[in-house]
Amino acid sequence: MDGWKLTGMHLWEEEVMAGFDDVWAKGEDGGCQSLVSHLREVASVAVVVARHLGLSPESAWQGAILHDIGKASTVFQGILRGHSLAPGSFFRHEIASLFFLSEFPKENWDVLIEMVVAHHKSIKRDIRSLGIMDLEDSNPDNFAVHAKGFDQWKDAALGILASLGVDVHDISLDEAKRNYEYALDYCHGKKRMCGWSLWKGLLMASDYMASALGNRVKDRLSKLFVCPDLSFYERKSDLYPLSLIDACDSRPHTLVSAPTGAGKTDFLLRRCRGRVFYTLPFQASINAMYDRISSDLKGTDAQIYLLHAASNIKMAGRDRFEERILQRHAGASVKILTPHQIASMVYGVKGYEAMAMDLKGCDVILDEIHTYSNQMQSIVLRIIEILLSLDCRIHVGTATMPTALYGKVLDLLGGPENVYEVRLSDGVLGTFNRHVVHKMDSFDDVWPVVEKAVGENQKILIVLNQVERAQHCFLRIKDLYPEVKSMLIHSRFKRKDRQDLERELTSSFNTLRDKPCVVVATQVVEVSLDISFDLMITESAPLDALIQRFGRVNRKRNAQTIGKLKPVYVVAPFGNKTDSLPYTPEILEKTYACLPGDGHVLEEKTLQGLLDYVYPEIPLASIDCSGVAFMNGNWIIQWLCHNARSALLEALDINSVSCIVEDDVLAYELSGESENRVELEIPVNAKAVLYSGMRQLQCGSRPYVIPNGAYSMELGLESKKIRNEFLKSFELL
Repeated sequence: MDGWKLTGMHLWEEEVMAGFDDVWAKGEDGGCQSLVSHLREVASVAVVVARHLGLSPESAWQGAILHDIGKASTVFQGILRGHSLAPGSFFRHEIASLFFLSEFPKENWDVLIEMVVAHHKSIKRDIRSLGIMDLEDSNPDNFAVHAKGFDQWKDAALGILASLGVDVHDISLDEAKRNYEYALDYCHGKKRMCGWSLWKGLLMASDYMASALGNRVKDRLSKLFVCPDLSFYERKSDLYPLSLIDACDSRPHTLVSAPTGAGKTDFLLRRCRGRVFYTLPFQASINAMYDRISSDLKGTDAQIYLLHAASNIKMAGRDRFEERILQRHAGASVKILTPHQIASMVYGVKGYEAMAMDLKGCDVILDEIHTYSNQMQSIVLRIIEILLSLDCRIHVGTATMPTALYGKVLDLLGGPENVYEVRLSDGVLGTFNRHVVHKMDSFDDVWPVVEKAVGENQKILIVLNQVERAQHCFLRIKDLYPEVKSMLIHSRFKRKDRQDLERELTSSFNTLRDKPCVVVATQVVEVSLDISFDLMITESAPLDALIQRFGRVNRKRNAQTIGKLKPVYVVAPFGNKTDSLPYTPEILEKTYACLPGDGHVLEEKTLQGLLDYVYPEIPLASIDCSGVAFMNGNWIIQWLCHNARSALLEALDINSVSCIVEDDVLAYELSGESENRVELEIPVNAKAVLYSGMRQLQCGSRPYVIPNGAYSMELGLESKKIRNEFLKSFELL
């Protein structure tokens, strides 16, 4: 043990690199990182994660050193250098890594197998049938395939292990085969077992972080798993009634119902005792919350991470997808994300063990659970069940939850004896009346309202439900009012451009005085963007979504604004399914019918009744049992497996992939940093690119390359221009 501890202390010494620079872990796309460097970085993270979880740091270190050692194979090194395998051939480096099990104490072998054997592929029924048991079933010579040239490359593998502190001995081909067969027998023993492996989650989280941060890992280690100092949120103000309510209560879970601006965020954070996962529905809202909490906790040791809503979706044949959770950074003090990423655990998609490992024992805030999707309601309830199984403390905040859903959530959390419930009185709610509602028969009625508001130097927000309609509306605004400051914001911008727009929106637009401005947007503005407009015009949306939108008008709460009312204009629903998307016509019709009109006040105390009218019951959608990982309080997914064809994408109709413009291809390919690549990516519906003939890059998140002319900083992506004839390369043919 003393030798291992000494090695762990010297993992960062440069002499470890000597003699092994030409054995790569990654090829040119990944910056030609050496294998010894990668193993060293993964091991350093794994030790820290293991200590946090109360697991053996020694076992974590051993598994991290072992997990990729099979990359020393001359076959794999040839692949990294551009040598293609013969058609129908395969090589899985994690299988070759198992040949070296006997270099470690036998009592640790089972743990090491869990860390190594499935960190890329399910052991069985992998999407490409490349799991260890798949390959053994289809090819009796599986060991021989992976042991090709073993005597020529084993010395490099042993040398790397020795340089990292393993007390190695020479290993014969027969011994390597016995190690392989032990691992195979272990997997056979697990094939009928259900559950998730904490050790696999540890390895995957460590591998992701090391791969993402490279030589910056060393600087991050001391910052992992730091519980945040949330005392900042103990501030009190008569303007924010929730700040005056004591958050100390012995019950583990929380349900808070209060209007926007009542201080829900502060109250929910005051209820947290450990590391925090903060979930919000939209990308824009998590960006804004990231900025807010980062500012609030500036000067503390808290590490604030933002887990982007985009998923890394790889094509695996026609109409087939594989989703990987972008779980690059475990151990955040506060991690801000969308429910869809936690929902990945419900369906057991690749990387779910790393997510579960990171969540275990944490505080989870579910802020503004939207209810207009029956499928999402079902998934949210399943998320709560999983979080409870991981010993999480769950804090739910809402201004828009129907009684039927509230009751289901309360029951799941264990009822009043386990849940601290907080509501405001009708008298306090009355001080949050902020809007008068006008109903409009069609969008043609909107333009006189816009004309009058521009003439009065008002800040105007126009919200449409579909990107293309928002783009058309913005172009008309630009044509009618070329001198007026205007902006379009939706989900189809480059990620960096989107963040820049959000920051401009919350800075220069938000502080504009004595001049009009117009912002045209989609649903991305509904939650948590700290913006306040004088007037809103919006297409019909489900009532809970509309309430969130209304919160962007007359948002600022101070002594001067309390009791002041500002107008919101709601356009009647289209009445057909296509134009109503992403909502259902029935919910839109019920919402529009129950809203007051003719300039009547929308009273906060009546909102619960209106919500219960629109959602009298919660017709929970059934979740396909064949696609889920967790049911009835138990994990039902096979041990060391994940669902490669993500049922989550189908359940939520999330067919989003990434694309980049032609001029960004070189920068994308040359960048070894995942963060830099993400900034160039544009989310797009898969249907817009799958059959368009656009080429797909084979690095990063494998984005499709779209014409430069299909994208602009003003309009974002115009899906109708994703055609070959717009490509520069097409013009050269």
